Amino acid sequence: MKKFAIATVASLAAVSLAACGSATDASEDAMVDNVEVPADGAMADAPDPVMDEGVADDAEATETDAMEAAEEAEAMVAEDAEANAE
Repeated sequence: MKKFAIATVASLAAVSLAACGSATDASEDAMVDNVEVPADGAMADAPDPVMDEGVADDAEATETDAMEAAEEAEAMVAEDAEANAE
């Protein structure tokens, strides 16, 4: 009886949610003609992005630091494996 009551409440909730919903189709509002064309027009005068040289140098340094840290971690793991093997 308890399962029947739970199933009844759940089905009534589902039906009430379905009855309150609306069926507007958003795909008609967002067509290529009225979304992408104005965006292209707005970006027509924008300059092309340029990489800041300071950022590029920092990125290379960060990559080098990461590689060195990985090598150190690998060496530590190898030392631990050798110590555990003995």
